[in-house]
Amino acid sequence: MDPNRKIELRQEILDLVGQYYEEAFPKPHFLGGISSVPVTGKVFDATEIQYLVDSALDFWLTSGRFAETFESQFAGVMGVRHALLCNSGSSANLLAMSALSSDRLGDRRMHPGDEVITVAVGFPTTVNPIFQNQFVPVFVDPEIGTYNASLEKVAAAVGPKTKAIFIAHTLGNPFEVEEMKAFATSNNLWLIEDCADAVGAKYNGKEVGSFGDIATASFYPAHHITMGEGGAVVTNSGSIKKIVESFRDWGRDCWCPPGHDNTCGRRFDWQIGDLPYGYDHKYTYSHIGFNLKATDMQAAVGVAQLEKLPNFINQRNKNWHALFQILKETEQRLVLPFAAAKAEPSWFGFPITVKQDAPFTRLELIQHLEENRIATRLLFGGNLIRQPAYKNMKFRVQGELNNADLITHQTFWVGVYPGLSDEAIEFIGRTIVGFVKSKG
Repeated sequence: MDPNRKIELRQEILDLVGQYYEEAFPKPHFLGGISSVPVTGKVFDATEIQYLVDSALDFWLTSGRFAETFESQFAGVMGVRHALLCNSGSSANLLAMSALSSDRLGDRRMHPGDEVITVAVGFPTTVNPIFQNQFVPVFVDPEIGTYNASLEKVAAAVGPKTKAIFIAHTLGNPFEVEEMKAFATSNNLWLIEDCADAVGAKYNGKEVGSFGDIATASFYPAHHITMGEGGAVVTNSGSIKKIVESFRDWGRDCWCPPGHDNTCGRRFDWQIGDLPYGYDHKYTYSHIGFNLKATDMQAAVGVAQLEKLPNFINQRNKNWHALFQILKETEQRLVLPFAAAKAEPSWFGFPITVKQDAPFTRLELIQHLEENRIATRLLFGGNLIRQPAYKNMKFRVQGELNNADLITHQTFWVGVYPGLSDEAIEFIGRTIVGFVKSKG
């Protein structure tokens, strides 16, 4: 095909995609009690579909030019040197935890039976990779209001087998990560930040994800940006980057990107392990790895979403603050969320705890909201040691998990994502206030 004609056809296709978007995705008008109010959702325009189609026209079905662009740009967003794209946030957590088992870490390598301090309330895929690597989770109680673990409780949980701290920034609200990092460093502990709900948040003016030895992110449709499915591992360490990359890419020792050979210039000049000298570096494996790469089509959507991220964060925080102002008059019955002094959240949701002496239950309140088409969610798995999946698993609990149990019974959250209009946020707030007032 004539190269110029190829370019013309591609542009015609992309222009038609733009026209299709305008017809296929009209903006609905909000009607309280009739329109649904989701907790989360994807927010996009024609650009995401055009980038996706542009990638499809290349027919490069694994990681490629869009993945490379995304990794470079996302590293900048997170304030780190390296970002490695993978197929989900759950996979990112698995890669982060697995990387710490690498023998390339020398004396700091983690072994089966080593302990990892984490929070008792959260999404299970923060905790699952600890079990999957045969490490032992040590659960600490979160605080009501921030729903994060305090440094004091983490410090009390350290024992002779403790080697790492792995904590999520709950619903986009940063934990005391600067202080946690200083504590981890002084005690020779790894710090891993789960930023699935907190992309764009800051602590003391610095991006979350840039404090820990490793951090992770998720690009599921619920999160700050989406690829449909997708995740990333970020780090400032070149050596950790190479380890994570190996675990992501089948465990191989080679670092050539898909479709490339001999990036190192020594493809047949290596002697590793018990293999013969000159064994093809592309087929040399240094870890028991996976294949957790993302496709370039996913990455294309992510590149388009990154352009919108600052506005997404601003709108999330605007919605959160508007809802907080409306709900202030309910504080006699409800615990409203708050952030640590140095934290600048990138709010994922608005958590609410029904006080134990309230004349109504959490169930009654969320049923009222759902009847008004306002979606709600519990704080993920609640107290995770109550979950059937962990019934026969080996773990340790530090102190009492009273707050975790309280959250399991009394806490829920509603959405503040950018797709919610001012009218929708007002409707959420007034519906909650009306219910609380009706109960006295």
